Amino acid sequence: MMLDTERTERIIGILSDSFFPILKAGLYFTIPLTLITFVLGIILAFFIAIARLSSVKLLVTIAKFYVWIFRGTPLLVQIFILFYGLPSIGITLDPFSAAVIGFTLNKGAYSSEIIRAAILSIPKGQWEAAYSIGMTKRQAMRRIILPQAIRVSIPPLGNSFISLVKDTSLAATITVTELFQKGQQIAAATYEPLWLYIEVAFIYLLFSTVLSYLQTLLENRFERSVAK
Repeated sequence: MMLDTERTERIIGILSDSFFPILKAGLYFTIPLTLITFVLGIILAFFIAIARLSSVKLLVTIAKFYVWIFRGTPLLVQIFILFYGLPSIGITLDPFSAAVIGFTLNKGAYSSEIIRAAILSIPKGQWEAAYSIGMTKRQAMRRIILPQAIRVSIPPLGNSFISLVKDTSLAATITVTELFQKGQQIAAATYEPLWLYIEVAFIYLLFSTVLSYLQTLLENRFERSVAK
């Protein structure tokens, strides 16, 4: 059904007026939430990956259990447990904190497998060469293995980061005023959900495109540094 001129002008006006408020919500909440949880998730993932590779059975068991739990349950359910469930046992988190903790724990589980796989992908000969020149296991890991593992893990971790940008839309379910939540508010006020959600999708696409470009630059830089 064709839109009449008056309604078309109204929709264009709504989209024009809402674009920057939605974009601002993305820049002020979505991107910071993504950056904070990604950095914390990578730190957590590193220790989980090291624990999985440890010779201490207790650490391996704990790490495996953690990964099993957070990879085997929906992210939305994890966030709801933190925000809506914990108050029943006297632990109350504000929406942003609950989102940070939820995304960090979830991302840590998935990223730990990426990091573990990257470390395991380094040939055993690299370890043996490090030991042959007198390095300890810790020194070999820090100086030889990790630099190579980082290069291997950049593409999947970059994809994980871009995916996290979109996953943060789930924070709207616990009232974090991020990009998607702002779009929902404007859609509810204007009664134009179709066009507002298309606009929200476009802004997510814009963010993802820019981040994909930056990821490509980062990968190329690492490739050049290795080639030198």
